[in-house]
Amino acid sequence: MVQLDVLPTLAADSGDTGLPPFTPAAIFTEFHLVSLIALGLLVSAALYLYGVWRLRQRGDHWPAGRIVAFVAGGLGSIAAVTVTGIEAYDTTLVSVHMVQHMVLSMVGPIFLALGAPTTLALRTLQPAPRKVLLTVLHSRPVRVLTFPLVAFGLFIANPFVLYFTGLYRQTLEHAWLHEFIHFHFIVTGCLFFWPLLGLDPLPNRWPYPGRALLMVLSVPFHTVLGLTIMQSEQLLGGDWYPNLGLTWMDPHADQVTAGGILWAGGEIVSVTMLGILVVQWVRQSEREAKRIDRALDREEAEQARAAAAAATPRPDPDAG
Repeated sequence: MVQLDVLPTLAADSGDTGLPPFTPAAIFTEFHLVSLIALGLLVSAALYLYGVWRLRQRGDHWPAGRIVAFVAGGLGSIAAVTVTGIEAYDTTLVSVHMVQHMVLSMVGPIFLALGAPTTLALRTLQPAPRKVLLTVLHSRPVRVLTFPLVAFGLFIANPFVLYFTGLYRQTLEHAWLHEFIHFHFIVTGCLFFWPLLGLDPLPNRWPYPGRALLMVLSVPFHTVLGLTIMQSEQLLGGDWYPNLGLTWMDPHADQVTAGGILWAGGEIVSVTMLGILVVQWVRQSEREAKRIDRALDREEAEQARAAAAAATPRPDPDAG
């Protein structure tokens, strides 16, 4: 894979970066396996599966759906855009970068949250590390960062700061910053979606109507950002993409495609997330209704026993 900081030089000297035109096949032929994110994905999968194994060794159940969500949906989707050809082309095509952005900040974090890794850790850790984890979860920094309005602000502000300042150009020129932004997307996405999905015991849990409202409010921001990028005459990254000298790509047309991906992708993910919240809301309502029914049944049984006891004649101690 060509290093990020020499791409412009190669473009100026040869008129092309050496990368062939991007096709679906390129996703499976260009790999980037040596990175901190790749290492983090392997470690995360190993720890999660070890926790599941520990639970099952002692006879406890852990839903298979959560395993699939965390490992395949969460870690798998992140791997799909960070170790494949998506990563190889993410500094060459802004449209490919935008796909990566959407997966890292929205798709991956949603599936990671559905895997409930915090709950798994609390059920498998020894008392001392479990106490440490609970202390961290209820610490002031975590309570502030996971407060829905704070997390919402970070989630919404991220792309505006990235694309409308000089930061985006810096990520193209510096590999370490490029990878840090990937990690930042994942973390801020988790901060936003984890409290909304509500599977793990996190502070600042809002009721479902409030969670749904936040998702609805996020839609216009993706629409505005996507349309702004599509209509902008100024290229993201300045002259970076023209200087690559790609003969098979028009930077302006590619930016229009990128804006469309952000616009449509944001709406699709938000609607899907709303659907998940509605399903969870319905299931919670059903559980609450069953709990109330059980409480009423117990109360009626107690009243019946009390009535039966009151109706039973007591022996007269003076009789006989």
